[in-house]
Amino acid sequence: MLTPGILLFAVFMAAPIFYTLLLSFQKEQVKGLGLGGDSRTREFAGLENYVATFSDPEFLASVARVLLYGLILVPTMLGLALLFALLLDARRTGAKGFSRVSIFLPYAVPAVISSLLWGFLYLPAVSPFYWIFEQLGWDDVPSLLSPGLVVFAIANIGLWGGVGFNMIVMYTSLKAVPSDIYEAARIDGASEVQIAWRIKVPIIMPALIMTALFSMIATLQVFAEPTTLRPLTNSLSTSWSPLMFVYRDAFTRDDIYSAAATSIIIALATFAISFLFLRVVQRRAFGQED
Repeated sequence: MLTPGILLFAVFMAAPIFYTLLLSFQKEQVKGLGLGGDSRTREFAGLENYVATFSDPEFLASVARVLLYGLILVPTMLGLALLFALLLDARRTGAKGFSRVSIFLPYAVPAVISSLLWGFLYLPAVSPFYWIFEQLGWDDVPSLLSPGLVVFAIANIGLWGGVGFNMIVMYTSLKAVPSDIYEAARIDGASEVQIAWRIKVPIIMPALIMTALFSMIATLQVFAEPTTLRPLTNSLSTSWSPLMFVYRDAFTRDDIYSAAATSIIIALATFAISFLFLRVVQRRAFGQED
């Protein structure tokens, strides 16, 4: 019964990963003018591609930008998702069904579509927001697509689409908590804020850790938003994020070997960050299950 799943994993996951790893240790050697069938050959490159990636200032700059993007996005997104989940779980909240759908709906919009929508809202020439600013006499409002603010523009797109998914995960965890715990706390005189902070949040800590982990992984893999916004501004280079760096090497410079090495580095970094994060929070998140 496991055979179909194993075959699919081997063909679509294991084989591409192994082939990418193989390419990362190779390079293309060009002889003469590069003309003819024997003029281009593959050779073993060892760690040359990895050294070139780590010594490339553009790659290091892309990593720094993504780290800044993550510091802005992840805490804000998880904080808003937790706030909305707690508000929806409160006794006095009305129209819960409509509110859940309204908060979750942006997640259903593809990243490319949402990036295009927000991109035109960021452009001063066509944005209704900048027209309102002009009517109010605010003529010096900076563009969010400027070099200093574009990271916030991209983070806003990720925030708009990611809050709903994380909210649903947290809200589902809250609904699984027995209501008797809350009633006992209310009998003891606990307020709704105390119940939320001292009971609900600790109980759903595994869900918080899971959403934080998924959010960090998604942050390291940011690609669609800056790629879609790039034609609208000169503030985004072809190597703004590590995955854009890989895409440029593979499909613009036709250097699949360097792109393969960078992909392996990103995959290993994602695994290392995830492993270290889980090791740090394991006892706090899952200790109640022992």
